[in-house]
Amino acid sequence: MLMRMSDEALDPEDRKILTLARSARARNGVPEGAAVRDDTGRTYVAGSVDLPSLRLSALRAAVAMAVSSGATSLEAAAVVSAEEEVPADDLSAVRDLGGAATPVLLAGPDGVLRATLAAG
Repeated sequence: MLMRMSDEALDPEDRKILTLARSARARNGVPEGAAVRDDTGRTYVAGSVDLPSLRLSALRAAVAMAVSSGATSLEAAAVVSAEEEVPADDLSAVRDLGGAATPVLLAGPDGVLRATLAAG
């Protein structure tokens, strides 16, 4: 499900995870950055991983970091990418931990919000 939302309507905590995702992308020089927030307010930030033996999108890497740190639920996720869509497998990873209603914010490399998607 795709919902359009302006940057002005963003909650400050959602704006924070978008900023963290954008920073991870820029700092690491990777195609995408992502951040997720768990149900206790902790955030996990990752860039995409492209090794010969391991490939992970930034969002899947951030979800994996949350799970490995003991998170049991997600409140929100953010992806900064030049891509126009979030792959279904990435949305599934968010849904596995956060549920179908978990919002996934998609922004371009400039940090401008393009869309808010539901993980389900």
